[in-house]
Amino acid sequence: MPRRHNDFVGVFDSGAGGLSVLARLVEELPREDFVYYGDSAHAPYGEKPREWIVRRCRDIVDHLVGEGAKAIVIACNTATSAAASELRAEYAHVPIIGVEPALKPATLAKGVNRILVMATPITLRLDKYQQLASRWGTGHEVVDAPCPGLAARIERGNLDSPDVIELLDNLVGEHWGKVDAAVLGCTHYPFVSSQIREVLGDVPLFDGAAGTARQLHRKLAERGLLTRSAEPGSIDLRSSDADANTIALYRDLLAKGVPLPVRHDLSFSR
Repeated sequence: MPRRHNDFVGVFDSGAGGLSVLARLVEELPREDFVYYGDSAHAPYGEKPREWIVRRCRDIVDHLVGEGAKAIVIACNTATSAAASELRAEYAHVPIIGVEPALKPATLAKGVNRILVMATPITLRLDKYQQLASRWGTGHEVVDAPCPGLAARIERGNLDSPDVIELLDNLVGEHWGKVDAAVLGCTHYPFVSSQIREVLGDVPLFDGAAGTARQLHRKLAERGLLTRSAEPGSIDLRSSDADANTIALYRDLLAKGVPLPVRHDLSFSR
């Protein structure tokens, strides 16, 4: 069955981090078409004022919905915390799915008592996370670990460089051997999972991408929006940063987990 022009899901993040979510979305819904927009020209969001984040997210969603997106995934913990409520109110006709720190599954895991939550400073400050911690942190020791600069460093690529370990050691090295699990509360952080384990010890790591993928599946099914195509879907990568190196980074990160054709498109307005 041929595709309709509006038969795609729009996914956005402050930059490359949301690709960790996109990989799980594709795994969950392999026949859907996805348009991914990374706002790398303005990354990271986690150290910007909430009002700025809301305005920027509104501009991005407005453009994607204007192109015909049938659903939106906010593949950014900071943007979800700051802007999801407003966006859902303004675009009530479009399913908008966010991502949040995977504190719930961490607290439900066997043998986990002391949990480190790594996230951007603003994510940890906003009410959404505080409510999440209050609901699921009871009976556990939840340790907040703000990680300023980590998302920005991941945006630069070359993640095997020694300075990544050095930065992580400065941010969370004091917790080595002292936590039972770590929650990766920024979608950038899964790309340095091995480095995080090197600094923290071999502990389980939790992120919210799989839960977001399942929620998208449910919302599309509820509204009868699942694609009827029997063919594999495609991925359209876009960025506010027109530097070819940025899209090359997107390709490299996504290719690790998504064996689908990727079409490059930098036509999104900056």
